[in-house]
Amino acid sequence: MILGIESSCDETALALFDPAHGLRGEWVHSQIALHQTYGGVVPDLASREHLRHFAPLLKVAAGASDLGRVTQIAVTRGPGLAACLAMGVSVAKALALEWGVPLVGGNHLRGHAWSPFITLHAEDPAAFEGRMAALLPHLGLLVSGGNTVLLRIDEQRRISVLASTLDDAAGEALDKGAKLLGLGYPGGPLVERHAANGRADAFEFPRGNNSRGSLDFSYSGLKTALRYTLEKMSDAEVHARLDDLCASYQAAVVESLARKTGQALAAAEYRSVGLSGGVSNNRALRAALAEVGRRGGVPTHLAEPRHTGDNAAMIAFAAWMDRAREPGPTEQGSGLTFEPALELAG
Repeated sequence: MILGIESSCDETALALFDPAHGLRGEWVHSQIALHQTYGGVVPDLASREHLRHFAPLLKVAAGASDLGRVTQIAVTRGPGLAACLAMGVSVAKALALEWGVPLVGGNHLRGHAWSPFITLHAEDPAAFEGRMAALLPHLGLLVSGGNTVLLRIDEQRRISVLASTLDDAAGEALDKGAKLLGLGYPGGPLVERHAANGRADAFEFPRGNNSRGSLDFSYSGLKTALRYTLEKMSDAEVHARLDDLCASYQAAVVESLARKTGQALAAAEYRSVGLSGGVSNNRALRAALAEVGRRGGVPTHLAEPRHTGDNAAMIAFAAWMDRAREPGPTEQGSGLTFEPALELAG
């Protein structure tokens, strides 16, 4: 039984994962309502909220499950907001010392990389290893507010980065685009809501890095194009065409993500495609990646909506997936590794 702990940004989260039966429980406190007032996450407020809510969450978790059966604790150690990460690591160290169980600290992005397979495990834990082996090597697209990464998971479960963004992440582009359009926070879901009623071909926006042979992404030019477009329109015009603007802007993001993933899939042998990260909750992106997998003749595994954002289930699951395995040479120094342990003293 692995207790996962996540506090990298504005979600205080716990999850209990049983390799023999799947997730036994998830407990999350979201801070979105608090940070909406400021138009984004305020680090000092976020860390304070973690301090306030870890103890109540643990109490709820203890009442709903048998934490006495925990045999390992896995906690996010980065990347993220330093003060927020420190809260989670401190709680994890205290519990590990109190319960006398080992503690591992893991990379938040590695958790996202494995998250599309949590559902596969839940479907049949006993058959999971065999089904998982049939899906490797795996091509993953990780899209969040701060990261846009194409990654490969090989047959030995080593993760290597194939491509990333040259400037802004896709999620950041959506959030900043929403701000330019006068929408609130978080911007991505608001752009998606308006896009549902708009035309994706109403405005022509750039599709990011089109360098021949490059899999890297780029979104700074997209934001600039939106700003120039809005400068040529009156406030009344922007209001009247808001849905079309959102639909066209979102399409530029989604199409570039799908195109690069398709290029990567065609360039090497893969047995599956995956989508994870906060932005992967976008319905248009989920449909586009499913189509990429269909055209490539491989199954597509999408992280469940509850596991797309910051969550502790992916941290516990990733710790189990990486058990008793040393990182390969392509992973050394990549930041996508789980450390074997965290020091409990000091």
